Amino acid sequence: MAHTDHQTMRRVLRREIAGTIGLLTDEHDFRAMRRYRSFTFDDHTAYLQQIEALLKIRASQGSHTSVALFDPQEYAEFCADSGLDPDIPSSRTRFTAELATTGPTLPYEGQPLADLLPALVDEAVRQATWEYATTLLARLGACASCGEDIGRAAFTRASGLVARILDTARPGNRHLVCSVSGTPETLVSVLHADEDEDGATYLDDAEALEFTTVLALGIATRNPGGLVMRTTSPDTTDCIYGWRLRGDGLEALTAGEVFDAYCTDVESGDLISPESGVDYCMPPDLGDVEQPPGGHHH
Repeated sequence: MAHTDHQTMRRVLRREIAGTIGLLTDEHDFRAMRRYRSFTFDDHTAYLQQIEALLKIRASQGSHTSVALFDPQEYAEFCADSGLDPDIPSSRTRFTAELATTGPTLPYEGQPLADLLPALVDEAVRQATWEYATTLLARLGACASCGEDIGRAAFTRASGLVARILDTARPGNRHLVCSVSGTPETLVSVLHADEDEDGATYLDDAEALEFTTVLALGIATRNPGGLVMRTTSPDTTDCIYGWRLRGDGLEALTAGEVFDAYCTDVESGDLISPESGVDYCMPPDLGDVEQPPGGHHH
């Protein structure tokens, strides 16, 4: 009887333990891990099938599981820095535990792995973009003229602009894209702002932070960039409009400029047929968006 009670308690406790699985999302990373003898999988498709089966089993048992992006190069560096043998399972377990606290993760909620994989990659790109933009902002330091922190002032300015853009948008769901040119590549960030039946707007905090940081980087560096928004609501045509980055603010694009941007092939320059049910518009007037404390704009 006591033995049975112990087994029951262990089953109950097992449901209380949250877990993280490090996932090799593509064939290239999978092949990189095959150089370790202790990594016994030899087919990426079969590996993904087994991962999905394991996730389903844990979910059926009431266990919560997060999925993290397992990067073989980062794993090798982690083992080298920690003095671990990379060719033993316990090292992979320790690295995955590290990912659970520092890396991008997504909860498994019964969705097909085919849907979870691209979402996990997108989350990793989002976090990497935010970290890179944050690092560049921090490196700008203080203004030589007034001593104000350039990155902090630009972030405050960007926050005000994002808030104003959402406040002036027509009702519906909003999809914003901000791009800032730079070295070595252009940074692109996306923000979804969905509206419920009561008119309340919902933002993902992490997504909003990344978006604002990228916009702030464009403002602080004065690099070329732009911001476009698409609003969607039932029984009305979609509306697309945008701005170019200009100085420490945004300059409205004309409806013709928005049309040209959306209806021209980036690589060939050929015209593309416009979408049906879409209006290419002038953006609403943002008015006077409050300057950051100190009025840093030189």
